[in-house]
Amino acid sequence: MSAPTTRRAASTGPRSRTPTLRAERALLREGHVLVAGMDEVGRGALAGPVSVGVAVVDAGTPTAPVGLRDSKLLSPDAREVLAPRVRRWALACAVGHASAGEVDALGVVRALRLAGRRALAGLGLEPGVVVLDGSHDWLSTPRPRGAARADAWAVRTQVKADLRCAAVAAASVVAKTERDALMRDLGSADPRYGWVGNKGYSAPDHLAALRRHGPGVQHRRSWRLPLQAAPADVPARGGEDAAGPREAGAEGPGRRPTVPPLSGRMVADQPVHAPGRSGWEGRHE
Repeated sequence: MSAPTTRRAASTGPRSRTPTLRAERALLREGHVLVAGMDEVGRGALAGPVSVGVAVVDAGTPTAPVGLRDSKLLSPDAREVLAPRVRRWALACAVGHASAGEVDALGVVRALRLAGRRALAGLGLEPGVVVLDGSHDWLSTPRPRGAARADAWAVRTQVKADLRCAAVAAASVVAKTERDALMRDLGSADPRYGWVGNKGYSAPDHLAALRRHGPGVQHRRSWRLPLQAAPADVPARGGEDAAGPREAGAEGPGRRPTVPPLSGRMVADQPVHAPGRSGWEGRHE
């Protein structure tokens, strides 16, 4: 039986808020020519796409730009300043999106896989290994235990990779800035929900607008959207780190919403391709 190709990257020591290339260089020493860092944004939003950024480094990549951090630790202005520096620093960067309609149709895990594959397709080169933030591999093509991988690249997972690995932190910055720009455009086109400011997350103004107007085409209809007024003694929680509604594709038996999803397209139509279910995904349904 062959060893699984999805492994956790080697520990980089004590938690640090200054990401380095230590883990990426360890993978380069293993024989990989190109190493990619990947991170997602928008998973907990009520509206808009899930977006996945990827940044590629090689043996010649210098130390990361000064000030690079996980995007959640940076102010919006700092992210906007860093994004072009990150794109110049990395060998290649790209961002892929999966729309609200695709989140509804596929579930959030498979939508992330779709967005990640779109990001990889946009690189113009093929990394040998992808470092994912977290402990679960949502990117790889599902396969029976012990079977050879179906993808050209291997996956390594690492908890807090966005804090420790410069390529992953870079991916988070380019993904966040691109998704934020997209949500500003959507918010300008439909100002009812305050997306210019809240970026589709469950901020109080967004929740109030949902109760007032109901969901729009960019909302994730398969999620438990707050369509009725909350009790006065239950404050609304907002922001990217707030607990969002139950995710599509991660609900228990008999709990799936019955409201049919709308298209949720963003700007231009993209064909829906339904990636297969992962073993991890199936165990949580």
